[in-house]
Amino acid sequence: MPSDIEIAQAAKLQRIAAVAREKLGIAEEHLEPYGHYKAKISLKYLDSLKGKKDGKLILVTAMTPTPAGEGKTTTTVGLGDALNHIGKKAAICLREPSLGPVFGMKGGAAGGGYAQVVPMEDINLHFTGDFGAIQLANNLLAALLDNHIHHGNELGIDVRRIQWKRVLDMNDRALRDIVVSLGGPGNGYPRQDGFDIVVASEVMAIFCLATSLEDLRKRLGNIVVGYTRDQKPVTAKDLQAHGAMTVLLKDALAPNLVQTLENNPAFIHGGPFANIAHGCNSVIATQTALKLADYVVTEAGFGADLGAEKFLDIKCRKSGLRPSAAVIVATIRALKYHGGVDVKEVNKENLAALEKGLINLERHVDNVQNVYGIPCVVSINRFTFDTPAENDLLQSRMKKLGVPVVLATHWGDGGKGAADLARVVVGLCETRSQPKFLYADNDSLWEKIGAVAKLVYRAAEVTADTKVRAQIKKLQDDGYGHYPICVAKTQYSFSTDAQKRGAPDHHVINVREVRLAAGAEFVVMICGDIMTMPGLPKVPSASKIDLVDGKVVGLF
Repeated sequence: MPSDIEIAQAAKLQRIAAVAREKLGIAEEHLEPYGHYKAKISLKYLDSLKGKKDGKLILVTAMTPTPAGEGKTTTTVGLGDALNHIGKKAAICLREPSLGPVFGMKGGAAGGGYAQVVPMEDINLHFTGDFGAIQLANNLLAALLDNHIHHGNELGIDVRRIQWKRVLDMNDRALRDIVVSLGGPGNGYPRQDGFDIVVASEVMAIFCLATSLEDLRKRLGNIVVGYTRDQKPVTAKDLQAHGAMTVLLKDALAPNLVQTLENNPAFIHGGPFANIAHGCNSVIATQTALKLADYVVTEAGFGADLGAEKFLDIKCRKSGLRPSAAVIVATIRALKYHGGVDVKEVNKENLAALEKGLINLERHVDNVQNVYGIPCVVSINRFTFDTPAENDLLQSRMKKLGVPVVLATHWGDGGKGAADLARVVVGLCETRSQPKFLYADNDSLWEKIGAVAKLVYRAAEVTADTKVRAQIKKLQDDGYGHYPICVAKTQYSFSTDAQKRGAPDHHVINVREVRLAAGAEFVVMICGDIMTMPGLPKVPSASKIDLVDGKVVGLF
């Protein structure tokens, strides 16, 4: 079997103008091409779609991720191709990959095998420059903030209470905590600072939740960069930064259109992480796809505890989007890992470990079906070493929950390998359902973190030290209590301990830090030891990436 990048490089791509015209009915005049195979759709054209009826939205989520891999993006792509394969008009919506995991631990993030979006190298690397624009807009605000302080600090910003960090789209632990403005009076006032990764930036969150350039500008202006000595908030609008930031982002806000290996349309736009941000592609891209296709397949980051919860409680709450059905992706070998098997042994039959690990999948099914209220199907990415006995055990356990299970082979067979999954999903979309939020807007911030922790993570309690509780109370008193919360925590466990596999319950969720995202209109609750600037592993993926005879190798 050739590698993912070899499959992608051998693909027969259609000109993106042809894909747009033939599959979505978009005339070439409404495209802003970036070469032959990727383009942005003009924002003016999007305005003309507002009266059209929406298609059905399908959410792809997953069990708790493991080193064994689950294949959520691959399933999203495969399902989109499969829906087209069975005669439906379908499109997919994905996030843009961050260079952090591309060069770090994960590698490429454009699907896999014969269920990929292409051009794969472009998508995984610089693509259309959206992340560069977001990084520049974020860092322009940081520069204007320090410049304002240097030139007299008319707004009276307390340098001890600056909230705004610089960002970089790379895993670089050396930049987490730094000191800036050293070297004398001409360089400004020295202070402690730090970097986050671009996908954790509030600008990224705003970019993905904004519905127009006007909305983008307003949200950027509402960013709170710091506080005065009497703790009054100072915003980007106060610094007169939001106009220039909008200019940097005006082209990036138009959604990107590419294609799958089977030449079906794919919108790839925005990319907040789900363990430290809200983990969904842009609202603009999703809304556009729903106007142009009868079925739209999108994914939320990591497992259903993190990604699906934020998809509903932040993205859907803010945008009016509602999923008609959900797909929960799992693999038998990942389930065995949750049953205690070492990752090197997951390819061997082990019914005892599978039975033990199935509790993880059952928890996610229960959350999606009963807590979120979305009809769902379990999609098993099939591997050749999965045994009939293991498949039978999984099927019998899911049958008790009343959830269909489909074995899918889209990784090796493309869209036709997920045709059965597509038929089940179409059926689920016809059922009447009303997705549920975990909390009401008027619940307090403390009640909201309690609802997520207890209903989804099955924690016994939420704790926070006196300082953090005071921060939460101040945000509540300052009028931000109606915002949803965005939980930043490890993706590898229902708890805040990445080593706790399976489905731990009665654990404690500790809120370590609170951050206001007034432009994005949510409050970030940082739990456990999660980092907003990741580090590289001992052997990063970058060490395998190279250019050989003009071709990129080792990307995935």
